[in-house]
Amino acid sequence: QVELVESGGGSVQAGGSLRLSCEASHIEWSSYCIGWFRQGPEQAREGVAAMESLGDLKYYADSVKGRFTISLDKAKRRLYLQMNSLNVDDTDMYYCAADPILPGVRRTGPFCFFGPNSWGQGTQVTVSE
Repeated sequence: QVELVESGGGSVQAGGSLRLSCEASHIEWSSYCIGWFRQGPEQAREGVAAMESLGDLKYYADSVKGRFTISLDKAKRRLYLQMNSLNVDDTDMYYCAADPILPGVRRTGPFCFFGPNSWGQGTQVTVSE
């Protein structure tokens, strides 16, 4: 059972930065897609950024391009999201998610996901004016 634990959320003023971390445990897939989603109250969950464990493919939502950077420490199985130039619209609960990348399996989800099917519990990011 994959376990994803997020940390690093908090409160920051607009224009500030935060770095989110996701510690991934029990991932035994040789290739996987891992990334970040966010969701506000009564809103649909939105894909923020994702990347594939093999290669350098990274994906970003248009709303965060140029401001957020996703990275993966494969040895530590730790995913990061560096968030700069934060604005109030970035206020949300942020979730880490992961899926295996399997040959022949069509990816019907956002970015490189076909689900996602594994989720963390989330970490809150609040940006104030």
